[in-house]
Amino acid sequence: MCTGLSYSTNDHYFGRNLDLEFSYNETVTITPRDFQFDFRLVPTLSTHYAIIGMATIADGYPLYYDGTNEKGLSMAGLNFPGNADYKPEAVGKVNIAPFEFIPWILGQFDTIADVKVALADLNLVDVPFSDAFPLSPLHWIISDGSQSITVESVESGLNVYDNPFGVLTNNPTFDIQSFNMNNYMHLSTEPPENNLSPQLHFDTYSRGMGAIGLPGDLSSASRFAKAVFTKMNSVAGGSESESLSQFFQILGSVAQQRGCVRIGDKYEITIYSSCCNTDKGIYYYTTYENSQITGIDMHKEDLDGSGLVAYPLVKSQQINLQN
Repeated sequence: MCTGLSYSTNDHYFGRNLDLEFSYNETVTITPRDFQFDFRLVPTLSTHYAIIGMATIADGYPLYYDGTNEKGLSMAGLNFPGNADYKPEAVGKVNIAPFEFIPWILGQFDTIADVKVALADLNLVDVPFSDAFPLSPLHWIISDGSQSITVESVESGLNVYDNPFGVLTNNPTFDIQSFNMNNYMHLSTEPPENNLSPQLHFDTYSRGMGAIGLPGDLSSASRFAKAVFTKMNSVAGGSESESLSQFFQILGSVAQQRGCVRIGDKYEITIYSSCCNTDKGIYYYTTYENSQITGIDMHKEDLDGSGLVAYPLVKSQQINLQN
């Protein structure tokens, strides 16, 4: 499963954990402005905003998991099995295949306000990329520097939710995830107070007891609550180093460790964690076996070009021996 996150200090940061039991040979991929995005049912985008993010490149096409455009708008698709429902082509609608959704949004729009207008006519259609890459059941978090939304195509239609948490995981649907947060309003970073009875005495025998009841399991609903609590109470300095460190710590609080979630004969792990400084266009990541942060600056590439630029992930652990 996965966790998406929008977070601000002096700059805005956006990223995610990709939690799966296998990899699709993803790379950090930069799509320059003149790369031609051919869509199945709508006109081609011959020129567009440049995009950086994590993608699998198939037949020369970037299948983005998450990305940020040069204007700072960001987007990630997260697993949504059993709830995602894609539709037939509809007359009078903008018919976009789910694998086209990220480039269609990030290629054209600057802000959440612009995205909301465009989504009013959107229809996510049941058109796969290929036999080798069938459609994945997804929902999406989209963020700019000031707000986030969640987009879900379900049986009843396309739902667009304001997302005040700046967090997304997987099932259930976002409205249920949001309502579930009512169960955690009592959590606090402060020591607990005795509300049970003034006739009883209790000992605050440990730090952190104000957060008793915060879930720690690896289900998507629990990860949602844990990520929201951690992010909303997060304190970070404004430097790049402090901001990055805090962002990866928040994602680390809901990461998946090999052996804890069994899928047949495999185990789900956090394959990568990403953090893009959306103001500077620098995409940072770690992988399961490489905790060193690696960064790629989109503005150091030719953004007026037409060819994809791809950086394979550094997956082996990078250890700095001091003696």
